[in-house]
Amino acid sequence: MTEKRAERLAVLIDADNTPPKIVDGLFEEIAKIGEAAVRRIYGDFSGTQLGGWAKVLANHAIIPSQNFANTVGKNATDIALVIEAMDLLHSGRFDGFCLVSSDSDFTRLASRIREQGMHVYGFGEQKTPASFRQACHRFIYTENLAPVAASAEPSADASVEPVRAISASKPLHPLSRARPLIEKAIAQLDAEGGWVFLGAVGNQLIKLASDFDPRSYGFPKLSALVEKVGGIDVHVREGGVVFVRTRTNGTKQVAS
Repeated sequence: MTEKRAERLAVLIDADNTPPKIVDGLFEEIAKIGEAAVRRIYGDFSGTQLGGWAKVLANHAIIPSQNFANTVGKNATDIALVIEAMDLLHSGRFDGFCLVSSDSDFTRLASRIREQGMHVYGFGEQKTPASFRQACHRFIYTENLAPVAASAEPSADASVEPVRAISASKPLHPLSRARPLIEKAIAQLDAEGGWVFLGAVGNQLIKLASDFDPRSYGFPKLSALVEKVGGIDVHVREGGVVFVRTRTNGTKQVAS
């Protein structure tokens, strides 16, 4: 059987609104989605402000697009990124775009790419306006991609996968914020309150909120989040397949 081809992605980075410390985590995350076929970054690299980016470009084969700030208050970087994005869009060579910025100015660009039938993956800080986040099929907070601080006492359990996400002192969102979203996703998939495949719940959550990410609540995976969020019954079937349902009467229910 022929193996499915990975999505060909164009990765466009706004250097003015993205810290270089997330670059390793960024491309690790993109590798989960598809192939970063084009890797470009936009900014004025002639000064010292973007010096951090200049040091890491070669490590990830990122091609810089130099855009001099000829006039104060005018954003040459944004214009250059949009022009090249449209050129790449109409080339017909890509399956999706990764727009890396916290700037709401790219909302219309994300919407235009979606109108063309392509996937749009946004990456930006938590301060990113909702307009840009919701214009993307999926939006990932770059705070969840920052390097994890080294621990003086590494875990004795070798099976525990290091989680890049929780490098901050606390999760981005309180746990209580996740439960209504999870319950809504379950209800939309099964209105009669039956068991629902957790993978389908994850897909529905992204449709409800493009920036939904278990890491934002302090958990590496959705399965770990639903175990702790409360009010959700979890049933692991043969083969490790996970099903969930909303607990309607406050009493833990037994899977049938």
